[in-house]
Amino acid sequence: MPVAVRISDDLVKKARSRSRALKRSVAGQIEYWASIGEIAEDNPDLPFSFIQDILIGLEQVRDDDVTPYVFGEGK
Repeated sequence: MPVAVRISDDLVKKARSRSRALKRSVAGQIEYWASIGEIAEDNPDLPFSFIQDILIGLEQVRDDDVTPYVFGEGK
């Protein structure tokens, strides 16, 4: 359910620049930052890149774009 919130002009400006570069809407960029922040707060020992990899992996599973990993046969 959408809710209107007040955020600073500076945050909107940063989100607008980043959203263009990453092909997201401004709202989508802010939602992305919020989800990353929530995960980071809940898991303070995880590096940002690891959190991103987890989110990418989850989307790949949702898209059924996965192959089974066979232990001992990796590169």
